[in-house]
Amino acid sequence: LYKTRTQTGVNNVREILFRGTVVALITALLVWLSIFMYIAFYYAYVPTISHERPVYLKFKACYKSLCEYDSGKGMCSFPSAHIKLTERQRLLMLGQPYKIHLDLEMPESPTNKDLGMFMVCADFHGSDGKVLANSCRSTMLHYRSYLLDTLYKLIFSPFFVFGNSEEKQNIHIELFSDFEEIESEPITDIFIEIQTTHIEIYSAKFLINARFTGLRFLMYNWPIFSAALGITSNLVFIAIVCMVSWYQIINSEEYHHYIQNQHEEKTLKDFDSGECD
Repeated sequence: LYKTRTQTGVNNVREILFRGTVVALITALLVWLSIFMYIAFYYAYVPTISHERPVYLKFKACYKSLCEYDSGKGMCSFPSAHIKLTERQRLLMLGQPYKIHLDLEMPESPTNKDLGMFMVCADFHGSDGKVLANSCRSTMLHYRSYLLDTLYKLIFSPFFVFGNSEEKQNIHIELFSDFEEIESEPITDIFIEIQTTHIEIYSAKFLINARFTGLRFLMYNWPIFSAALGITSNLVFIAIVCMVSWYQIINSEEYHHYIQNQHEEKTLKDFDSGECD
C-alpha cells in the first residue's frame, strides 16, 4: 500500500511538472509570437521617417574663349542638380504625407548679402520622364542689422579664428508641406534649379521627412507605450483564438469519440490485469 501511494505521488508530481512545462512553453511561444507580430506590423505600417540625398550643383562657367575665362562672374547659367531617388523600388509610402525641403549652406559673403531674394525650383519626374509635380519657392539670407552683426562677430571671433565656427547660414526651403505620391506614378528623379547666377553656396542637401499623424505618430513618438499596448493586444487576441479553438476541439464529436475509446481501452487493460492477478 505504501509503495502504491509513493508511486501515485511521484506520478502526480511528474504530471504537475509536465503540465507546468507545457503551459510555460505555450505562454513563451504566445509572447514571442505577439512580439513578432507587432514588429512585423510596425515595419510594414510605419515608413522610414527621413530620406536625405546630397545635392551636387552644376553650372556653366563664363569664359571669353576656350582658354580664357571671364574674370567677372563665375556662372553663366543657373546652378542645377539632378537627384536620383530610386531606380525601380518605390521609395515613399502610399497615403503618407511628406514634407520636402532643400537645405542650402551659404556663406555670409558680400555677394550673398547683396543678392537679396532668389527663387529655388524643383521638378519631380517619374520613370518615364514625365513631370509629376513642381514647386518654386523664394528665399534669402536671414537679415542682421549692422549692430547685431558686429556684436555677433565680436562674441564669436575666437571660434572664427580657431576654425570652430564659420560665418555662414543654413537656409531651409520648404518645397512641399503635404506631398503624397501617386500610386501609378512613383517619383524617381528630381531636378533642382536655383534661379540666380550671383550666389555662393558651400553645400546643399535634399530632405524628405514623413509627417506622421494618428497611429503612426503614436507608434513612432511613444515606442515603449505603443509596443506594450500592441504586444498585449496581440497576446489577448491570440489567447482568445486559442481558447475558442480549444473549446471547438473538446466539444467536437471526434474528440468525444477519442476520449470514449481511450476510456474503453483503459477499462479493458484494468480488467485484463485483474484476471491475471
